Amino acid sequence: MEKKRIPKLIKELTKEHEVFAPVKKESLVFFEKVSPGSEISLDFQNTTKSPKEVLFPQTEILFTYDIKKNGVEIEKAPELRKKIALLGIRPCDAKALSLLDKFFSSGDHKDFYFSEKRRNTTTIGLACNRPISTCFCTSMGGAPFGKEGMDLLLQDINDKYLIETVTEKGDKLVEKLPWLEDAEKADIEKARDLARDAERAVTSEISGMSVTKKLDGMFDNPLWDQIYKKCLGCGVCTYLCPTCCCFDVLDEATTKWKRIRIWDSCQFSCFTLQGSGYNPRPSGKERMRQRIMHKFNYFPKNHGENFCVGCGRCVQECPVNFDIREVVEGISTDIWRKKNG
Repeated sequence: MEKKRIPKLIKELTKEHEVFAPVKKESLVFFEKVSPGSEISLDFQNTTKSPKEVLFPQTEILFTYDIKKNGVEIEKAPELRKKIALLGIRPCDAKALSLLDKFFSSGDHKDFYFSEKRRNTTTIGLACNRPISTCFCTSMGGAPFGKEGMDLLLQDINDKYLIETVTEKGDKLVEKLPWLEDAEKADIEKARDLARDAERAVTSEISGMSVTKKLDGMFDNPLWDQIYKKCLGCGVCTYLCPTCCCFDVLDEATTKWKRIRIWDSCQFSCFTLQGSGYNPRPSGKERMRQRIMHKFNYFPKNHGENFCVGCGRCVQECPVNFDIREVVEGISTDIWRKKNG
């Protein structure tokens, strides 16, 4: 597909979908709802916030209710059957959606809100030709041209995009685009070369899976006393992370009562504060331990994968330069133990 055809693609998608795509605002890029004629940006390294917010909003009304003399009247959740198209999602963020699928859709307690939106979402990925220094997707089982969690993958080959279908949903979408051209052998070879070069450009390598077993016996290890001290507890890492999904639920009274779900963070001091006043994680030490253990021990044990995709947002945006790569690599190679005898 020639790049100039992107507006035509958006027009086609909006016939059946609410389309969300990267939009540049000053120096930042965000996923926003777009319409035909909207100006989008597909020339970026990664969005500031991940597109998880489209399916798992920072603030979400679950239902409304009214308390009356004869009982409680509940109005069902807003319509969740609208079709959504995510255009230009990077491979790390698409993989994150697959991990959120496991979190929200496995076990006996499935999350209806996320699962229903996810089922009605078409993901059109954009391969990452230029990984940056904070990227470590290859250490987390991903790749700059990875296809996990996608229906289609766009690969930038100069003035064109090579389109690869991944799922049946992607095949059906391509059938609706009769103006696409057959890829030439040279285009396919160009994409392969770019994929190889992009993987080589990911220079950060950490032993993500080997740390899982090591963490089994480290719950009371003195290393946590050191690791947390740099952290401010601001929560920016969790809010920007494409896999973090801690939330709180509260009721708000307006003309009617609303049951609202909002993002929360395990790094906040009140996250585990109980009504009695007792807090099982009273300091940054316990909260930092929870973050690392959840991503690299608890989730891998339950689902077989790290709860991290190596997007590097937490490294790039941390105000005190806390680097999760150093922590994970330090644990897996026993650096912390060696430092302390």
